Amino acid sequence: MARLKVEISVPLDCADKVIEALHQAGAGRIGRYDRCASMWQATGTWQPLPGARPYDGEVGIVQYAQECRIESVCDESGAQAVQQAVLAVHPYEEAVVHFLPLYEP
Repeated sequence: MARLKVEISVPLDCADKVIEALHQAGAGRIGRYDRCASMWQATGTWQPLPGARPYDGEVGIVQYAQECRIESVCDESGAQAVQQAVLAVHPYEEAVVHFLPLYEP
């Protein structure tokens, strides 16, 4: 069964809600452990374009803010459920949820 690494950036105050959604959708299972994830602070940057409704910032202005980077894993078969669960609780208008294939010999 193929496994994927899940990467998400989220405002610091929303990290627990996103991690809970990840795990409710089946992500974070490694062997005999559940709810496995890593997170650390990062600085995000973006510039909202005309028509955007940014969670933080103003259209046309480059923004910088502290975010939390969350990483976990999921089975490829559960990726769509994981993405839907994260997007349902993520505050960004255009949240990015990356799924990267893992090499597991």
